Amino acid sequence: MIVINLDVMMARRKMSLGELSEKVGITLANLSILKNNKAKAIRFSTLDAICRALDCKVEDILEYKEDP
Repeated sequence: MIVINLDVMMARRKMSLGELSEKVGITLANLSILKNNKAKAIRFSTLDAICRALDCKVEDILEYKEDP
């Protein structure tokens, strides 16, 4: 299972969902879906923009965990 740690990185960078939305150019609704691990897919361009905005690496946001 892939886990999205967007909320963790946002907290580390002290960035709100609204602020990230403006920097990345994605709606609050779509970012919220990502943040709450409800997304079924993510575009590489979106992932790239998020990493740039949060000054982090892909592995800081995406994590693989074994299914229970």
